[in-house]
Amino acid sequence: MAEPSLVAAGEEPEERAIEAALRPKNLDDFVGQHRVRKQLSLVLKASRMRGRSADHVLFSGPPGLGKTTLAMIVAAEMNAPLRISSGPAIQHAGDLAAILSSLSEGEVLFLDEIHRMSRPAEEMLYMAMEDFRVDIVVGKGAGATAIPLELPPFTLVGATTRAGLLPGPLRDRFGFTGHLEFYSVPELELVLRRSAGLLDLKVNSAGFTEIAGRSRGTPRIANRLLRRVRDWALVHGIDQIDARAASAALDMYEVDKKGLDRLDRAVLDALITKFGGGPVGLSTLAIAVGEETETVETVAEPFLVREGLLGRTPRGRIAMAPAWTHLGYAIPSGVFAQEQLDLFEPAEGDAGPAGEWAPEGR
Repeated sequence: MAEPSLVAAGEEPEERAIEAALRPKNLDDFVGQHRVRKQLSLVLKASRMRGRSADHVLFSGPPGLGKTTLAMIVAAEMNAPLRISSGPAIQHAGDLAAILSSLSEGEVLFLDEIHRMSRPAEEMLYMAMEDFRVDIVVGKGAGATAIPLELPPFTLVGATTRAGLLPGPLRDRFGFTGHLEFYSVPELELVLRRSAGLLDLKVNSAGFTEIAGRSRGTPRIANRLLRRVRDWALVHGIDQIDARAASAALDMYEVDKKGLDRLDRAVLDALITKFGGGPVGLSTLAIAVGEETETVETVAEPFLVREGLLGRTPRGRIAMAPAWTHLGYAIPSGVFAQEQLDLFEPAEGDAGPAGEWAPEGR
């Protein structure tokens, strides 16, 4: 199995500690997400003026955009303690009941990846969010009884990367929902300037632009690349990081000008050189690059599709024209001259028993 890429790497404890230190502590320091920040500020200010706990808040969006940071800011702005857990950690209703029963009045409960919570726990959460009450079932069978347990008012902050997987009744119980968008390069430069100041790094404007342009629109990746550039500059005895130094450092870590890493380029290269640009099924493509299907689909594909380098069709994945030019390949005549029907209609022999076509690639 290949080594994990820099932009999608799992974080070591030291990395998590540094990243936590770089998190903004209040809404004024939080960069980007102007619409969500403005709306959230109003919600929190109104709650403070009423002297009540804030409404339940749901943050959705891709990883690394600041959902956890905003949850911490909600607690800080409300001057309330913060309790952190996650959906995968709550597999039984009893797990949730234990957490809820230990909350103090006004406390903020943050549930990361809330869409991965078990169904029994979800159903218990409905009543807890709406009525601040849970029913504890004691006994089994005909002798089972439900004991109501009153809860102090609290604020639930949920975060999810898959908002579509949240049941409607749960989604509707949040008083405020904020969807986080990818950052622009100028916004990422502001993030990097703040982080560089905290890390006591000397980086000029061109250096910030170089790092921001390779950060996939994601502050978490931008901060991670900044730390790797810092390491490179330290080893090479460079005091001030400019565009040339940043480019040399990130080239060494195999992060190119578009932000593509080793896995991204391997997927595109296999698609072009081994399958003539596609279409090819996802499982076949994953085998060709020596990765798991889920890794290709969840780590590489979202960014490649967003950048217009890879296309997903019912027949499988195809390499778009910018992918050929980015990797330095000439686009063969006829590859993109197919009619749209050729890509989206079933090929001969692909029809199922009911005349419907079942695509090879998911």
